[in-house]
Amino acid sequence: MSKEQEQSSIGLLQGTLDLLVLRILTAGPQHGYAISRRLAELSDEWFVVDEGSLYPCLYRMEKKGWIRSEAGRSENNRKARFYSLTRRGGEQLETEQEGWRKFQLAMGRVLRRA
Repeated sequence: MSKEQEQSSIGLLQGTLDLLVLRILTAGPQHGYAISRRLAELSDEWFVVDEGSLYPCLYRMEKKGWIRSEAGRSENNRKARFYSLTRRGGEQLETEQEGWRKFQLAMGRVLRRA
């Protein structure tokens, strides 16, 4: 199975994208395309998120108060919305990271013992 086939068959677990985006925004405000590129870069191109998934995620998190957005200009001098982490978003990130740490431990136990 090729890497591309594996990527399409694995996908992101529900809720994972929120965690990844929140983590990426700890580096500072970024526009949607930059978030998507950084996610792909950090994952060695395993997580390639299209606009149809990313922007609904960003809008949902903004509505929950985890991130805020403001208009600005990208590196190419194009209009863009820049997203940044709020205090509430930082708290949510901590909660989600802890959940993933527990998930990793439990998954590891099962894989080692099975």
